[in-house]
Amino acid sequence: MLDTIVRCIPSNSLRILELGCGTGELSLKILNRYPTAQLVAVDYSPRMLEFAQEKIHAAGYAGRVTWVEADFGELANNQKSMGEGFDCAVSSLAIHHLRDEMKLKLLDWINQNLNTGGCFWNADPILPELPAMAEVYKAVREEWASTQGKSLAEVRAKIGNSTPQGHSNPDQLATLMAHLEMLKTAGFEPVAVPWKYYGLAVFGGFKP
Repeated sequence: MLDTIVRCIPSNSLRILELGCGTGELSLKILNRYPTAQLVAVDYSPRMLEFAQEKIHAAGYAGRVTWVEADFGELANNQKSMGEGFDCAVSSLAIHHLRDEMKLKLLDWINQNLNTGGCFWNADPILPELPAMAEVYKAVREEWASTQGKSLAEVRAKIGNSTPQGHSNPDQLATLMAHLEMLKTAGFEPVAVPWKYYGLAVFGGFKP
């Protein structure tokens, strides 16, 4: 999933925005693949930023990253400019914590901060389109958990539950079609889905 995002970033991207960088796993993949790119990494959690900084520093990329401690929902709500435009914006397993109205505000803000021709790619869990598909998605999750030698309940207990932080809440999932419509409403055209696996997808679009 993360590799799909990395591959979708235009090779000539010099300035990349990552929303919800977490522990820096996607950040590191981006910096490895695009040696001339500068990354602006945003996360709400000081602890996550600390983990990410340690990982990036150990890889020798500290000089290529600007770290921003911020609630990106608040950035979107205030429509705050990030200064110089970005060639690409990415996010992984973060935006689904926002309510749909905040997702749309964030997409609009991302679009405003992209250069013309820039793109945005997001990896997130999605809602099934039909109740029957919900059972399929659940079965796949249980099969995956069994490959880890655990039950799905044990995996969830180890991960822990999401807690509200700023504009982020426990999962606020939307269907893939709803995500694509929000992208279009925010001005992205065309939109695309380069990767999907049951209840996970990578989707995004381009700024005309």
